[in-house]
Amino acid sequence: MRCVLLLSLLLATEVSGAVDLSAISKTDATSALRNALTQGAVKAVSELGKSDGFLLNPEVKIPLPPQLQNVERLMRRFGLGSMADELITTMNRAAEAAVPEAKTLLVGAVKSMTVADAKSILTGGDDSATQYFRSKTQTALAQKFKPIVAQATSKAGVAQSYDALAGKVAQFGLIDAQSANLDDYVTAQALDGLYKMIAKEELAIRSDPLGQSSKLLQRVFGAMAGQ
Repeated sequence: MRCVLLLSLLLATEVSGAVDLSAISKTDATSALRNALTQGAVKAVSELGKSDGFLLNPEVKIPLPPQLQNVERLMRRFGLGSMADELITTMNRAAEAAVPEAKTLLVGAVKSMTVADAKSILTGGDDSATQYFRSKTQTALAQKFKPIVAQATSKAGVAQSYDALAGKVAQFGLIDAQSANLDDYVTAQALDGLYKMIAKEELAIRSDPLGQSSKLLQRVFGAMAGQ
């Protein structure tokens, strides 16, 4: 029943009577969804793309790869904890520097969204909008992020040390190729953190539509929540 009602949200034309799903036009539904996606994406970028946006956020903070955490523990045991801290800080600062580049591509993905895309998102799971963003932007964002990440890690002079350390571990097949290169690893982690925060914003909008500032969002998502 819920799926049918959500489908009506996109396909039904406006009719007179009480404000419910059938009274919301396809244009209103798509416009509300675009507003919601833009709002969530811009907020996620804003929160992550600032100093400590990654480093002090336990949900997205980038650690050393699991395969290197035993090495990290040894470093700390032998008084080399400051080196590990510097590396972790550098990785997170690099991600914070790269994330602002995502805004234009994410907003562009919203603008190019079709009615079929909107229907799929509205009738999908709680993270269907996030998966839409991932499918439309991940490859292009990785290409944008990596040079910025590389520039940030090279300034601190830790990329070479990381790559040498991870390279030795990789010789024994204990770490995957992506994690064995600092810039590849940070780029992948930055993307995962970004999409995780977008998913968080998406869930908040779905869970509390009446708490959103847009009247159109309140109307469309409020009608959905009331069904």
